[in-house]
Amino acid sequence: MASENTSPVITSTSNTRIVAARKLKQRKYRQAEGLFLVEGLQLLHMALDSGAAPDEVFYCQEQFAGTEAATLLERFRRTRAAVLSVTSRVMETLSEREEPQGIVTSFHVPQVSLPALRLTGRELVVVVDRLQDPGNLGTLIRTADSVGAAALILVEPCVDPFDPKTVRGSMGSLFNVPVVSVQDVAGLFAWLADRGLRPVGADPHLGETWGAGLWRGGVALVLGNEARGLSPDVAAQIHAWAKLPIVGKAESLNVAVAGGVLMYLWLHENLF
Repeated sequence: MASENTSPVITSTSNTRIVAARKLKQRKYRQAEGLFLVEGLQLLHMALDSGAAPDEVFYCQEQFAGTEAATLLERFRRTRAAVLSVTSRVMETLSEREEPQGIVTSFHVPQVSLPALRLTGRELVVVVDRLQDPGNLGTLIRTADSVGAAALILVEPCVDPFDPKTVRGSMGSLFNVPVVSVQDVAGLFAWLADRGLRPVGADPHLGETWGAGLWRGGVALVLGNEARGLSPDVAAQIHAWAKLPIVGKAESLNVAVAGGVLMYLWLHENLF
């Protein structure tokens, strides 16, 4: 077990490390530094369980409640991360919670590419076309994790999967599901076809209700932008469509809700 941290307590919100950490709330700094912030005790445990690499750990023991935060801090002390004590005032500038839990950590952004995904052709892969809402993306990542999806692929430009709201919405599943960003749409669908995955597009008006007959085996479920649906270049690559029935007066379903239902249809068809 590592020895107790003996560094001076950081008391100034203008401390260079604190300023640099706060900047990670902005996408341009996350991309420049290759780091992102995580808070929430459960999320941090899941991050460590997944083997994610922490960079800096900021903690305030005054804000610890119970024993879980202290246990988590000891886990961080056994890593190579810098473990830094801060005052409650400093922690409040780092945390986005109304009541901080006393630990905020920066992690290295995982570098994942399509060639790194090892697929057998029997998996579910979720393709997200230019999504803009971080909460929707976080929910989709969490659901993809729940059904055992092999990966989630983002067609750029897309909301940042390492945005604090996305990380929080994923409830730690961001550390379990490989997330890959791509710009070459034609190349992506050729890659999917080479691995035996059939693209199934979600649309409120096209194709088979409940996606009947489409879910057996390897599937790439393709979900569109919240406002515009699937972009023309993506839609042109799809020949099978699934729709969900709407019997009330709602015009359409939220993309995260529709995506979740369709993911579970795939799971039901392949698990039971």
